[in-house]
Amino acid sequence: MGVYANTVSITQFAVTGELPAKDQFDWFSKKLADRGFQSIENSTEESAEGWTLVDKPDDVEFSVPSDFWRDNYVVFSLRKDQRKIPAAVLKSHAGREEGAFLAQNPNLRRTPKHKREEIKEQVQLRLLTKCLPVPSSVDVVWDQKNGVLTLFSLGTKVIERFEDLFRKTFEGFSPVVIHPFARARKLLHGQLLDSLESANLAGSDAVVALIRDNQWLGWEFMLWLLQRGVNGEGEFSVCCPGHISTGEKFSAWIDDRIQFQGGGEEGGIQKVTVSGSQDSYLEAISALKGGKRITSATICMEKDENPWKLTLKGDTFGFASFKCPQVRVEKDATVDQMSEREAVFYERMFLMEQGIQLFDSLFTCFLTERLSESWNGRLQTIQAWLDGE
Repeated sequence: MGVYANTVSITQFAVTGELPAKDQFDWFSKKLADRGFQSIENSTEESAEGWTLVDKPDDVEFSVPSDFWRDNYVVFSLRKDQRKIPAAVLKSHAGREEGAFLAQNPNLRRTPKHKREEIKEQVQLRLLTKCLPVPSSVDVVWDQKNGVLTLFSLGTKVIERFEDLFRKTFEGFSPVVIHPFARARKLLHGQLLDSLESANLAGSDAVVALIRDNQWLGWEFMLWLLQRGVNGEGEFSVCCPGHISTGEKFSAWIDDRIQFQGGGEEGGIQKVTVSGSQDSYLEAISALKGGKRITSATICMEKDENPWKLTLKGDTFGFASFKCPQVRVEKDATVDQMSEREAVFYERMFLMEQGIQLFDSLFTCFLTERLSESWNGRLQTIQAWLDGE
C-alpha cells in the first residue's frame, strides 16, 4: 500500500529540526541521494536499504524537482531489497556437502563443528548468488508547511528502520511519532491544555512513557464515541483548521469491529473481538462490564455523503485500513501518466487530510468534554447505558 492507494495504513510523525533558509531543493536532493538505494542484484549481499523515488523505484538521483517535490510536500520511498534462502533449502544443500565431506574422510563419523559452519557459510554464499532479492517499498510524505511526516506503514520494524535511516540522512532532525498525548497537545490551547498536562500520568516526557502511561486517552475516547453513537449523538462540528470550513457538520460512529482487552478470570491478558454490524451491542456491553477496555475500533466518518473509515489503534493512534473517498488513475493512453499520477497524488492528499481533519475535530470534541466538569455527567450516562437503563 502506498500514497496512491485508496486504503492505506499510516503512522504520523512531528519532525524536529530547522530546515535551511534557502536552496532547500539542493539540500533535500543531496541528502536523499547520498542515502539512495543501492541495488544488490548483481552481488551476494543479503539486503540493502535506501531512498528512492515513489514513481520510479529504481531511480535514486532526486535531480528533477517534479519527481519528489510537490508544492509543500517532499515525497519519497523507503526501499528494502532482501534475499532470503528458505531454511529447508539451505539445510538440504548443506547436508549434501557434509555427506560429500564425510565420504572423503571415512575416518570421521560426523562432521566437526567448525567444518559444518564453514560448509554452511559456503553453501549460503553460493545460493545467494542464485537468489534474486525481493524488493519492498514504503512511501513517505513530508509536509513542510506543518512539519508533519506521514509514513505509509504501521509495522513496528518498518518504523524502527525508517527512524534510523531518517536520522542518518537528515542529521540534527528527528521524527517523533504523534501518539495520543502528543496529538492532544497539538490540538489544545489555553486552559484545556493546562488541564491535559494535569491529567498526564507519565513520569517523564519520554515517548515510551507518554504512550504507556496515558493509554486512558485511547480507551476513554473510543468508549465515549461508542456510547454517543448508540445514544444517537453521532453529529459533530469541524473545529480544527483544514480544507473543511470550521463549524460544518459531519457524522462519526464506531461500528463493524471492536477489540477489547483486559484481565481474564484466571489472570493474564484476555482479548475479545466483536465483529459485524452491531444493533444492541450486547457483546460489547458484556466485555465492558467485565472490566475490559476498547483497544482498537473501526471508526466511520461521513461528510456530505463522502465516507472515511479507519481502524484506530488506541495506544499509538496509528490508522489501519484508512479508507478515503475513491480516486481513480486514468489508464487512457492519450493521458500523460506522470501528470495523471501527480494530479492523483494531490487529490489523494486532499482527501486524506480532510479525513484527518475530521478525526482531529472528533478527538478535540472528546478532549473538551473529558477535561471539563461535564465529564462526570458523561460517565453517569455511560454507566446507565451499561446497566441497560
